[in-house]
Amino acid sequence: MKTLPVLLLLWVAVCSAYPLGGATKDEDTSMDLVQQYLEKYYNLTKDVRQFVRRKDSGPVVKKIEEMQKFLGLEVTGRLDSNTLEVMAKPRCGVPDVGQFDTFPGVPKWRKTHLTYRIVKYTLDLPREAIDSAIEKALKVWEEVTPLTFSRVNEGEADIMISFAVKEHGDFFPFDGPGKVLAHAYPPGPGFYGDAHFDDDEQWTEDKVGVNMFLVAAHELGHSLGLSHSTNTEALMFPVYNPNTDLARFRLSQDDVTGIQSLYGAPTASPEEHLVPTEPNPPEPGTPATCNPALSFDAVSTLRGEMLFFKDRYFWRKSLQKPEPELQLISSFWPSLPSGMDAACEVISKDTVFIFKGNQFWAIRGNAVQAGYPRDIHTLGFPPTVRKIDAAISDKEKKKTYFFVEDKYWRFDERRQTMEPGFPRQIAEDFPGVGSKVDAILEAFGFFYFFDGSSQLEFDPNAKAVTRVLKSNSWFNC
Repeated sequence: MKTLPVLLLLWVAVCSAYPLGGATKDEDTSMDLVQQYLEKYYNLTKDVRQFVRRKDSGPVVKKIEEMQKFLGLEVTGRLDSNTLEVMAKPRCGVPDVGQFDTFPGVPKWRKTHLTYRIVKYTLDLPREAIDSAIEKALKVWEEVTPLTFSRVNEGEADIMISFAVKEHGDFFPFDGPGKVLAHAYPPGPGFYGDAHFDDDEQWTEDKVGVNMFLVAAHELGHSLGLSHSTNTEALMFPVYNPNTDLARFRLSQDDVTGIQSLYGAPTASPEEHLVPTEPNPPEPGTPATCNPALSFDAVSTLRGEMLFFKDRYFWRKSLQKPEPELQLISSFWPSLPSGMDAACEVISKDTVFIFKGNQFWAIRGNAVQAGYPRDIHTLGFPPTVRKIDAAISDKEKKKTYFFVEDKYWRFDERRQTMEPGFPRQIAEDFPGVGSKVDAILEAFGFFYFFDGSSQLEFDPNAKAVTRVLKSNSWFNC
C-alpha cells in the first residue's frame, strides 16, 4: 500500500450544527446524525454549537437548504420527511461539492494511460467477478475519453483499489453496513487516485445488496478528477440508486461533459458524436478562420464540443483538438436553415435548440427532432418579438436566457414557462455588456458575449467584464 504523508491534505471538512434546544433524547440523536451529515458533506463549521429556531436563516438552516438544493429536494430549510429519507440512504463518502464540477484546483492525470491494482479483495464475490466489475467500470470512462487503463498485479499503480472495514489507515473510517459505501481520492501522487470500498457492505453482481460495478464506476470517476453532481440522473450523483437499470446503463450527458472537460473526447469519436451525413468538404470561398473581422451568427455547445455558426458553415471545436474543423451545416443537418440567429444546448435534455426568425428547431446529435420547427411565441414571447439574438441555458439553475435587442427573458425549463418579471435590461444585470449581443457561450465559469468581431468575458459572480477578446480567439488565431 502507499504511504500516507504526515499532513493529510483532504477536501472533507469537519464541522457541527444543532437546530433548536429542548429536544427529546431521540430528537437529540437525530440531530446528532444531521449534524454529522452536514459536517461531513456540506462543510458546516464545528467551532460553535449553533441553536437555530425554525424561522431563523442562520448557518444551519442555510446548510440544510444547500443540501436540499444539491440533492434535488424541495428547498425548505427544514428537516422534513423527504430530506431525512434521502439522508438515510447509502451514499458515497466524498463530500458534495457541486454540479459535474471537478475537485478544487481541477486535479487531473497528466497522462492518458493509467494503471490500476486491486490490492485487497472482498470475500462476498469471486475474484473474477471483482476483476470484471472494475474493468467494466473503467471501460465506462474509457469510452468517452482518450484514457486507457491496464491492470498490474504488483508494485504501485496510479489507482490502488482495496476493500476494508472501519479504520483503514486514511483517517476516514468506514461506518459499517449502509450509510457510506466507498470513497476515493482525486488524481495525484501517493494515495491520491486510490479507491476504498467498505467490506461491511454486501457486494453483489445484481441489485440484491450493493452492486459492485455501479459503485466502482462512481468511485473511479472521483479517481479521475470528478466530484459530485447535482443531476439526479448522473452516475456522479452522491446517493446510491439501487433501481438503476444495469442492462441499459450508460453515462448521463452530465457525466460525459464533466469528464471531457478534463480529458477531452476520445480520439475516435463514438457513434453518438457528430458524423457528417455526407463527406462533403467545405466549398471554395468559405469564411477565413483567422480573419480578424470574423463574426458569428450563433454559438453553442453540443456533447462536449463547441459549435460556432456562420452563414452556411460552422466550426466544431473540442478540448482535445487544438484546431477547429470547418464544416457545412447541411452535411450534418440538411433540413436546418443557414444564417441562423441563435443556438443553445440544454444539457438536461441532450438537445440543441436552433433559432431563426420566428421559428426554432431541436436537434440531438445528427437528428432534427420531429414536430419542429415551432413558433418562438409558443415559448411565451409577446408578438412584438420577431427573432432571438442569442440564447444560453444555465445547466445548474435549469434556466434558459434569451437575448433580444437590449433586453433579455428567462425561461424556466422545469415548468416550461417564461418567468414573470421579464424582460429585463441587459445593462442592469450584465453591466459592461452592450445592447447588442450576437451570440453567447458559457465556459470555465464565465459568460462570453459576442458582438461582431469582439467578445466580452463576463464573470457572473463579480458581475463584471474581465476581458475583451477577438471573437475567433477560440481558434488559436
